[in-house]
Order: sequence, then structure tokens, then C-alpha cells
Amino acid sequence: MSQLHQVALIFLNNIGPSLAKVLVSHFGDAEKVFDAPNYKLLRVPGIGEKTISQFNFKEALTRAEQELRFIEKNNIDVIFYTDPKYPKRLKNCNDSPVLLFSKGKANLNAPHIVSIVGTRNATEYGKQLCRQLVEELMQYNVLIVSGLALGIDVTAHKECVKLNMPTTGVLGHGLDRMYPSQNRSTAEKMIENGSLLTEYPSGTIPDRENFPQRNRIVAGIADATVVIEAGIKGGALITAEIANSYNRDVFAFPGRVGDDYSEGCNFLIRNNKAALLTCVADLAYSLGWEKADDLKPAEQFMLPIDLSADEQVIFDVLKQNNGPVAIDDLTIKTNLPTSLLAMNLLNMEMQGYIRSLPGKTYVVS
Repeated sequence: MSQLHQVALIFLNNIGPSLAKVLVSHFGDAEKVFDAPNYKLLRVPGIGEKTISQFNFKEALTRAEQELRFIEKNNIDVIFYTDPKYPKRLKNCNDSPVLLFSKGKANLNAPHIVSIVGTRNATEYGKQLCRQLVEELMQYNVLIVSGLALGIDVTAHKECVKLNMPTTGVLGHGLDRMYPSQNRSTAEKMIENGSLLTEYPSGTIPDRENFPQRNRIVAGIADATVVIEAGIKGGALITAEIANSYNRDVFAFPGRVGDDYSEGCNFLIRNNKAALLTCVADLAYSLGWEKADDLKPAEQFMLPIDLSADEQVIFDVLKQNNGPVAIDDLTIKTNLPTSLLAMNLLNMEMQGYIRSLPGKTYVVS
């Protein structure tokens, strides 16, 4: 498949990612789209005579030739959506880009990917939380993704560089520039072990409308999005909303009531748009991640010795089940009043004997 024609697709007038994919799917590859006569183009769902009249095939190919020269000169990878290197999590999102430009070495299909987002006006508390989160995620071999903006984004990227962790910055402009310019040195260091990623060709300036578009890549490429500090308006909440629409996990650190940059996080938690996050273990449990030293042989399992009689009954019921048990089933099987059961479950969870899972279910830790 011709890379020239793949790149030329993004220069076609009035053709967004979804319609570009429909065209490629209909004709088999990008090159055949450019060779197709009008009567065949009219058979494509979503393509009408008005769209065809605005097709600028020749101009698109000329611009693609210029872009390929820039790509070759700057050692940039072009990742078409049919390419095995294309991020598979992102590919599952219906509005994902048809083409990505990548500079660096990051594996965009790493086993574990977390996006970290937050306000540009981060407080010292927020920056410290961010650094701590990145440091603790290191044990899970995670690729950290963010938007290389000021504040929380660049704090996450800098901490990854410091710890030699892979990190990807998703840009709202072409790879021929850096916005904001003060992040240039961080971006250059990120390329050594991570990458810079964009759907925009060279020459694209950082227009305001590009950043909400960029946020769908930040949300779609990851297993989960973590919001560290955010106001009630802004990019971090947009990213969280997009991640929810993609059915991805969203987590938020709670903040003090009344703090402007905790308002967004508290809003997400209050409206069940994000799970409350207090430590990395919460996130790892929810995503089913385990460190190598968490995988203990069955014979090493130690029975707890300081359980009350009621707690022992609950523990035995949970241990006999292979999977999670719902609180309603526990009420029946243990014959305990719901209020007493809830109190014992909380106590056992705080001691680390059991853990709660989504949907008010419980398992032995």
C-alpha cells in the first residue's frame, strides 16, 4: 500500500478520519481511492456529488510528497490505522485518526498504558501527587501518556524522563514545532525512551480547536486516565469525558473542598465519572494488574489468625468461592444482618484480608 496515498488522505477536503476509513475499506487501500472514477466513489456510503466536487486529489498528493520529504528528513514514523504498530486501544475508538505521526521509540501497544491529565496551573500539591503516581507506576512497566502542556502534563513527562520510564506526549500541532516552547528540552529527552505523537502534519499550528481533538488520542490510547488536579472547565475534564465515552476507566485524586483546581476532580468523583484514587494500588487492582512479587504460590497462603467469629464466617464463604461474591449473596450465605455484614467487610478490607471490587462484590486478597 502506497504511503504517499495514505498521507494524501489527510489532505483531502471535507474528509475526516471516519470517512477516510470508509473509503479505504470500500476500495481496499488508499491508492485505489485516488484512482477511483466518480461513479464508483458515489457508491461509497457518506459520499455524495457535493463531496466529490470538492475532492482535491492532485493537490493532496502534492502536499503528501512534501510531507514525506519532511518525514524522511526528521526520522518520523507514519502509522496508518491498518498498520500493526497502530495503537490497538485507540483503533477501537470510532473517531480515531486514520494516520499518526510518531517520533521516538515508545511501544504504543505496551501491555499497560496510563494517561495522566490535569490543569496547566498545577499547585505544588498536584505536582507532588503526579511525581509520586509516576514513581509508583514504574513497578508495573507502564507507558505514561499525556499532552505535553504546562502543569500536570509536563510534570508527568519530566518524572518519566528522570526515572528512565517510557512516556509519550500527544501534540496538538505538527512535529516541526513545539508548543509551549519551554517544553522543548523535555520533549527532546522524551524521544530517547518514549515518543512524540500527533495526527497533524508539519505546518499545523497549535490552534485552540486542535487540543480537544488531541485529547481523544490521550483518552483512547490508554487503559485508564488519571485526573490529578483540574478546574471545572478545561481540557482535563474533556479528556475524562471522552475516556468515559470510550468505556475506559477514569480515576481522580480528591482535593480539598473550595480549591479551584480540586473542583473538577471532586465533580468527576461525585458524579460517578471517575473512581476515587488515593494510591496506585487502587488503580492496579481495578485494572487487574499484578506485580511479579504479588504472584505467590498457593501453598504460601496464610490464614488470618485474628478474625472475630463473624469475620471468620465471612472469610470462609469468600474463600470457598472462586470468584467475587456480591454483598446480597454474602448476606444470605452468612446469615448476618446487612449493617453488621457491612461493618465487618470494611474492617476486613482495612486489615487487607479481603478487597472490594466494582459492583459491591468482594474477594479474598
